[in-house]
Amino acid sequence: MSALSVESLYKVFGKGAHQAVDDLKAGVPREELPNRVTAAVIDHNWEIATGETFVVMGLSGSGKSTLIRMLNGLIEPTAGSIWIDGVDLRSLSKKGVRELRRDKVSMVFQHFALLPHRNVLENVAFGLEIRKLPGDERMDRAREAVEMVGLGDEQDKLPAQLSGGMRQRVGLARALAADTEFLLMDEAFSALDPLIRQEMQDQLLELQAKLAKTIVFITHDLNEAMKIGDRIAICDGVVKQLGTAEEILKHPADDYVADFIADVDRSRVLTAEAVMEPVGSDTETRGLETVESGVTVNDLYGTVVASDQPLLVVNEWNEPLGVVTPRAIIKSLAPETASDAQEPQRA
Repeated sequence: MSALSVESLYKVFGKGAHQAVDDLKAGVPREELPNRVTAAVIDHNWEIATGETFVVMGLSGSGKSTLIRMLNGLIEPTAGSIWIDGVDLRSLSKKGVRELRRDKVSMVFQHFALLPHRNVLENVAFGLEIRKLPGDERMDRAREAVEMVGLGDEQDKLPAQLSGGMRQRVGLARALAADTEFLLMDEAFSALDPLIRQEMQDQLLELQAKLAKTIVFITHDLNEAMKIGDRIAICDGVVKQLGTAEEILKHPADDYVADFIADVDRSRVLTAEAVMEPVGSDTETRGLETVESGVTVNDLYGTVVASDQPLLVVNEWNEPLGVVTPRAIIKSLAPETASDAQEPQRA
């Protein structure tokens, strides 16, 4: 069973929303709907495994923030189902939704949402206070979360005394202290400077390696999505393509996706395994240096292209998987158009 899934999920704003859903199901394009309605989320069908980081990305107006608010029970879908840990969210009462948000789902916001009159430790402990945990347990868990995000020396400071990156760490620590199974992150790093944003991305990856939370991460930054997502859904109302970063880069589903990914630094996403060529019966592999399958093209470029020397790609058991050649490296860095890729998208 998946940890979180949506089935035929729609959200249309405005008078006549249910009729608009019927029209969309009948094949009417979103652009031809009446002006009085706005179709934000159209026929989403996907599921997330436990411990997966699932990134939803798109431009402004693509429905990504509407989607995450439906997952958190803040917005009621117009049609469709949302299942969280086997529970149909739409079947819950208002009290049940509040309990779900309290016990199973934590939210990390773009603009921190910190209480200005409380220090770092008190802000992190606030959600546990709402849950009425005993004071000692509450503060112990808050301290552990604060240490986890590297703010142990700042725990007595007020939000106004912190940098933007530190305030975002407080928001992340508050979510971690709640120890919920699910983290919903809505443009969580978008307000940060580029260097701080990169640090937060790295920290999230480190924490996820230890904690294995089920994460839905909303972003408009494709490089960020490619860096942290196990799978990525590129949206424009509908899901244009869903897959791993490598699948999307190598096989864009249509021209919209191909244009979307045109400026991505492919060398930092694609790996040796993604660009290798098969080892044929006549391939000479003796004497070749080896490289692990997960090494990026960026790290391989100097060794393979500049030296004009192929490498043997091996798995964790040192078994040969293929060969990376200069030709394969250079070809991988050229963006592929949708017409070049006929493979079906993963869902």
